[in-house]
Amino acid sequence: MTIEATVDGTTVQWRDRKRYLWIIGAIVPLIPVSMWGLYVLTGSTVVWYFGPFFLFVIVPIADLIAGRDGENPPDEVLEQLEDDRYYRWVTYLFIPAQIGGLIWGSYLLGGGTLPGIDEPLSVAAKIGLALGLGMVAGIGINTAHELGHKKVEYERWFARAALAQTFYGHFFIEHNRGHHVRVATPEDPASGRLGETVWEFMPRTVAGSLTSAWGLEKKRFERLGTSHWSPKNDVLNAWAFSVVLWAGLMVAFGWQIFPYLVLQAVAGIWLLESVNFLEHYGMKRQKLESGRYERVNPSHSWNSNNIGTNVLLYHLQRHSDHHANPTRRYQALRDFKEAPVLPTGYAGMIVLTWVPQVWRRVMDHRVIDHYDGDLARTNLHPRMADAYERKHGKATA
Repeated sequence: MTIEATVDGTTVQWRDRKRYLWIIGAIVPLIPVSMWGLYVLTGSTVVWYFGPFFLFVIVPIADLIAGRDGENPPDEVLEQLEDDRYYRWVTYLFIPAQIGGLIWGSYLLGGGTLPGIDEPLSVAAKIGLALGLGMVAGIGINTAHELGHKKVEYERWFARAALAQTFYGHFFIEHNRGHHVRVATPEDPASGRLGETVWEFMPRTVAGSLTSAWGLEKKRFERLGTSHWSPKNDVLNAWAFSVVLWAGLMVAFGWQIFPYLVLQAVAGIWLLESVNFLEHYGMKRQKLESGRYERVNPSHSWNSNNIGTNVLLYHLQRHSDHHANPTRRYQALRDFKEAPVLPTGYAGMIVLTWVPQVWRRVMDHRVIDHYDGDLARTNLHPRMADAYERKHGKATA
């Protein structure tokens, strides 16, 4: 489909070459169902671990094969592109597919059988299935991220529904009103620090995000002069979605699915926070004479134009434009040439975070080079300050 716009007598035409690739993101919730098909074909328990294999093997390979796409839509067509409802429906359809996949998976976790599965799954198979559901849940959080930024109220409720699977409904509050304010500063729990490992980052960001979200809502109700213990508290009403969903699943399929619901939620949260860790790793906004931080600009986010992960995560990797224009819809996000670039897509970079020595070898010199060798300008992990100064030279500021 070609978009055409006429500005000052000049006609501009543009076609989104990824238009129908975006559907790949909407069919991700079918991953657990595909495991059933693979099991029927092979009879092997290993296929129940297809979810992590898809995300951390197939997608990085797809990134390498498909390459990068740095094409930006012309400014003249951005309004029409954002108004195209096809792109919205791609994200809307993810949510019922996500919830449907969770119900289907819970049926199997509760001991249900299907054609080709004559007896309840083994514990090993259930763990694999739960991890696969968690991979879907993590991408579901990203779908919630896309919808939670929008001004349309029902889209924000869709975001709550997508977050219900992981019991992480407070995310869209902290992300919108916390992370976007404090991004790339030492005060932000969702910005990875230079020298920090993803394993250190996880408890810091999970606890910090929850505390921040609750504090933000408490302050909002204090300004209104009323108690924050209210159904209108967005943390509480988001969590209510999870309570209803999880309780309904356990009533339908048995309390024994509870440990697997917890496992899939942890996997989904871990996937989200792994992405948070790398999006701003080591990036730091500088303080002005006023004591305020400088405005967010493209140099404060790691970008990637790898097609495979981009179509899976709705252009999340064009992260600089997202922070510049939080309400802009994913199909209209642009690449900024001045933004630092990751060596590959998010999926492949997450794999590198698992081994801190490998991660630091790949990323630390990129952060330091980005700031012309000046450690003082980086978001340096306090625990690592002495070691990094010995290795890279004392900070100049």
